[in-house]
Amino acid sequence: MMRVGIIGAMDVEVTSIKERMAIDKIEQVGNNTYCLGKIGDTEVVVARCGIGKVNAAICATTMCVKYDITHILNTGIAGSLDNQINIGDIVVSTDAIYHDFSVEPFGYPAGMVPGRKTISFTADETLRKLVVESIQKVAPEIQVFEGRVASGDIFVGQKEKKDWIIQNFDATCCEMEGCAIAHVATDFAVPFVIVRAISDKADEESTVSYEEFEAQAAEHCANLVFQVLQSL
Repeated sequence: MMRVGIIGAMDVEVTSIKERMAIDKIEQVGNNTYCLGKIGDTEVVVARCGIGKVNAAICATTMCVKYDITHILNTGIAGSLDNQINIGDIVVSTDAIYHDFSVEPFGYPAGMVPGRKTISFTADETLRKLVVESIQKVAPEIQVFEGRVASGDIFVGQKEKKDWIIQNFDATCCEMEGCAIAHVATDFAVPFVIVRAISDKADEESTVSYEEFEAQAAEHCANLVFQVLQSL
């Protein structure tokens, strides 16, 4: 039976999902609250993990170990790294990388975690295609892009940093949790996908646009995720 773990960093990224799901049980584990129930016929576990990679990894690990989830879906907002991707558009991950991880003096490329065979963590192709097709079906007016998600414990708000991430990682958007969730999911052999609504352009104007569009973009993404899960 499919049991999907849905993780968002902030309350605004998961509140509308919680409000509309059929909740059977609410449990507190550590600093996180996990809502267990159903969306349509699909069993789900929904949680707000908090901002940043460590918080995201703790939440994802708990879902894998305690709740035996079969899939992970990370919902939320991100900054665009592609001029063609605008505020309100959706990015669905092909893979995820750490843009702030480096042990380059030891011969590893930027972003490479020692002990791993690849620099990125690949999203499940079947789940990715299902999410993209479902979004296009339930919201055909929405622009959906597929690409690499870059994660780091930094809010990217400078063009210089944005350009560096693009140059080094060829990423589509940047945020602060996705790759940590992807890392955990990969280690536990749980299929994952990251779904992000664009809230800003990851440049000097990003703090202004982020504050203006944060709630709107997060709710927008959560609504799409809810509709996708209803169609499973």
